[in-house]
Amino acid sequence: MWHMTNPLATVEQLYHRNSFGAIPTDLQDIIFFTTQCLTQASGILLRLPQSVTAQANVVLARYWLVESPLDYEFSDVSAASLFLVAKLSAHPCKPRDICNVYAYLLSSSSALFKSGQTPANDPSSYYLSETAYSDMHSRILGLEGRILYSLSFDTHVSLPHPLAITYLQALDFLDQPKSKISQRVVAYLNTALLSPQLLYLTHQPHALAVAAIYNAARDVGAKMPECAWWEVFDIDREELGFLVVGMRSLEGWVRKQRGDFDQLGKGMVTRDFIETEMRKRGLRIGNGVGNQLSEEEVMMRKMDEKDIPMEE
Repeated sequence: MWHMTNPLATVEQLYHRNSFGAIPTDLQDIIFFTTQCLTQASGILLRLPQSVTAQANVVLARYWLVESPLDYEFSDVSAASLFLVAKLSAHPCKPRDICNVYAYLLSSSSALFKSGQTPANDPSSYYLSETAYSDMHSRILGLEGRILYSLSFDTHVSLPHPLAITYLQALDFLDQPKSKISQRVVAYLNTALLSPQLLYLTHQPHALAVAAIYNAARDVGAKMPECAWWEVFDIDREELGFLVVGMRSLEGWVRKQRGDFDQLGKGMVTRDFIETEMRKRGLRIGNGVGNQLSEEEVMMRKMDEKDIPMEE
């Protein structure tokens, strides 16, 4: 049964996560949500199966249980997680493709996290010079090793999606295409990947599958068994109730954050933004914020970014 279960977060790990560099909980939640969204968007542009992208989401979440988010740029951790999981799957990605996709999503031309009008497409905003590509490639490879070391090379992730389909067949829902309940189930499972409540790290796949089915059936008004049918799938009422509320609450949480943080309508949240927010609150930033470049190195790289590609 090991391939159908996941290693869950311990109480000590969850406590340790909440104490990273004294990062306020609301900022940790913003970091997690935006980075997971970035990973999902990258997986779509790279044409990866959702199973690969979802596993990258879980691996990234596990990594941040043991390492501070402020150690490295959030987008670099996302890219490294996706690159690592894709490499171990049947759909590996070229480093150049990974870097190009992230350069675009983080540029001013990307519509990700942008509210209002669609940004104008400016190719120069996401052009990657050879120096920039080499620098990002090196960061991804370094983080890939760091993630593997932090997770003790255990990258196994069991997703609830296959179990949910099996449960739906047992409940005879797949024979009702008009309800589209299966699509709603998958939507809830994918949305749960973005939840700052870390549902994929605190509950096993079978519990997530049952909660998604319960929510989907409720949405479409499907008739459910009158008995405590969830107990057949080894989940009690209390756990089911928690997961049902957790999956349904993300939309309201995101709406609230858009009102509290203007950055959510301007682009991807960065480490500089989080550190600035912490300084505004009078909080001291820990030492583990990654390697800082000297002023001379920053200037040289900015000059390299303006290189014009040579015509063949």
